[in-house]
Amino acid sequence: MFWKLYNVPRIELMTLPTPMEKLINLSRELGVDIYVKRDDVMELAMGGNKVRKLEFILADVLRKGCDTVITRGSYFSNHVRLTAAAARKLGLEVFIVTYPPYDGYEMDYQGNTLLNMIFGAKIVHTSNSFEADEKMIELSEELSRKGFKPYVIPVGGSNPLGVLGYAHASLEIMEQARSLGFNPNIIIHATGTGTTQAGLILGLKLIGVDNVRVIGVDVEKENERVLKNKIIGLVNEASSILNVNVNVDDNDIEIEERYSFNGYGRVSGELIEFIEWVARREGLLLDPVYTGKAFYALIDMIRNREIEKDAKVVFIHTGGLPLVFQFRNAFIKTLR
Repeated sequence: MFWKLYNVPRIELMTLPTPMEKLINLSRELGVDIYVKRDDVMELAMGGNKVRKLEFILADVLRKGCDTVITRGSYFSNHVRLTAAAARKLGLEVFIVTYPPYDGYEMDYQGNTLLNMIFGAKIVHTSNSFEADEKMIELSEELSRKGFKPYVIPVGGSNPLGVLGYAHASLEIMEQARSLGFNPNIIIHATGTGTTQAGLILGLKLIGVDNVRVIGVDVEKENERVLKNKIIGLVNEASSILNVNVNVDDNDIEIEERYSFNGYGRVSGELIEFIEWVARREGLLLDPVYTGKAFYALIDMIRNREIEKDAKVVFIHTGGLPLVFQFRNAFIKTLR
């Protein structure tokens, strides 16, 4: 069934496969083999998991003859940064509808927000995500009246085409693991909209892998039931595109809720110190919004023996390097 993915239009925005490396020091220290799938190592605008989704979504944009993309995301959004970069690469106009990650946060032109400006995205400010969704519809209607052909991409690329990005990646991950001489027990990553997790679940089922736990670490303090329903819906819709019958239920979806650090974009001194600890042991950079929380979850679960000794774990590094600079003050405070 996996071959049906190759019938869906896709544009190439990166070189595959992205690297996979073993974290030698932490694996030895913790007694668990930890491998990192380096989806932060891509050519496009510092990379990240959204690139895989955009390869399928933007292929649809071009297929439909659209000339403008509209999407939304908070000031911290990696998705909007990569959408802006990819749109420019493809000669498309791009509108970003953005908003504070939480009440009281003031705009700081660093990291992703700075890069959005460098890419020349048309930036529209709103107060929150609900207002942003309404604004995207208004913008699409307004641009259509002016003779443009807009295409609206939902937050995080969270549609069925976006799911196919990590369905496609699942075979890549398993082939790399085999070439490195191991069979993973666990694939773990940060989850927000659930699209990456939906893609991994779908892809592993398409290639007949049923003994790997896919753990999504909730970084947004989302309701577990709501998130599971989203993931089931995304898998079902993506399966329809492929014309395959894949059965997914709650037993296939593992959400780890304990590590959001009180919600999206919220950080603590403990989290910042943890990111510095990892950097000094492995030379690996994590960000405070997504990958830092997910990797913290992994290490804590190992230490609490929720992940068994001798397990083989693949951690998906979903990118987000620019966010280190957006949180520069938090890092400087702990480093001084």
